[in-house]
Amino acid sequence: MNTKFFATNAGLKRFLTALSAAGLFAFSQSSAHAQQPRLDSMQQRVQPCIACHDASAIDLQSGYVPRLHGKPAGYLFNQLINYQEGRRHHAPMEHMVNNLSPEYLWEMAEYFSRLDEAQTPPAEPAADAALRERGEELVFRGDPERGLASCQACHGERLTGVEPNTPSLLGLPSHYISAQLGAWRTGRRQAAEPDCMQEIAQAMSPRDIQAVARWLAALPVPEDSSADPEPAAELPMECGSVPRPEYAS
Repeated sequence: MNTKFFATNAGLKRFLTALSAAGLFAFSQSSAHAQQPRLDSMQQRVQPCIACHDASAIDLQSGYVPRLHGKPAGYLFNQLINYQEGRRHHAPMEHMVNNLSPEYLWEMAEYFSRLDEAQTPPAEPAADAALRERGEELVFRGDPERGLASCQACHGERLTGVEPNTPSLLGLPSHYISAQLGAWRTGRRQAAEPDCMQEIAQAMSPRDIQAVARWLAALPVPEDSSADPEPAAELPMECGSVPRPEYAS
């Protein structure tokens, strides 16, 4: 979520209205799991999420709120757990998931994974030819001399993600991608060990981050934006993730 969004009356009103309507977090910490609401539908239960992460979230909030639609359930579940366990930091998100059970978080992740990703026009490519060339190189080939795997090696041949835990890199503005890589580079964002994205981001220069972000943002989202069912080849490095829950479908 974007803190600037909450600084506006309209944004705050929208968030609080959704929070109240869904009743998702109206329970005490001591009896949180026992009192978690079971409303008529998951669509009702995730209204606090939709208040920020709706289909137009990126345009609505200056690009710092990602769309959740269509991303692998395992990836979304991992991020919610990361907020619970302190590997990711954002006060509203931490508050919203603090008292929710893993089972409930998995239901939410599955709901968003089944939604179609919105089609958005790609951004203009970088005007700097050298920056475009470097971005293409890192996205599709990496930089073996510096130990940098390509984005494509883990995020799928079409960059639309890979089941069960790897997200799409398409349909995101360059400043969002830059912000996330920067957060990994500085340790502000973390994942379960081994944290491969932090390792990659720390090996990237600020110009590398800019090049990758601008190149990815300029790629169109394909009509079929579903994640690949499995990696096309052996992954170039080991990445940790929250264990897939036994109740996952």
